[in-house]
Amino acid sequence: MKTASQSNKRNFKKQILEFLRQENFESKLNDIHQLLPMKVVNALLSILVTTDEELRNRVVKSFGEVVSQLAEKDIEAARILMRRLMLSVTEESGGIGWNTPEAMGEIMARSEQLANEYHKILISYTMGGGNELDFVELQKSVIAGLKRLSEVRPELVEEVKHLLK
Repeated sequence: MKTASQSNKRNFKKQILEFLRQENFESKLNDIHQLLPMKVVNALLSILVTTDEELRNRVVKSFGEVVSQLAEKDIEAARILMRRLMLSVTEESGGIGWNTPEAMGEIMARSEQLANEYHKILISYTMGGGNELDFVELQKSVIAGLKRLSEVRPELVEEVKHLLK
């Protein structure tokens, strides 16, 4: 039996999916700020695992938009979200954070403060030393995140620019 809370979460996720699937998504991206950031992030996390490339790109952009704006208002809340994303790609999380590194790159491309604090974590997913991600699909997501970050802050990914070609 569904609780009212579960029903509300499903309805909100449907609302976010409708938002993401709009034809004019790019022009309406700022509209996402009318919603509660943490609620949006939770819905986006559940959609981030999609294999639909266009939807994934929109989820990633939405993550960047929501979390970078949150960082301007409440940096500690944004840091908590970044750590949550980092945890999702570890074996300890009990799942695999598909597409999460790409979302991290988008967030850092939009937030200088978060980029300065977390870019080395994203880079570490590509290098030896025990933090690299094993799955090919996760590595592709890391490279996509680093490429996006390099578009805005190339100096932060200088040490791995050879991977971004």
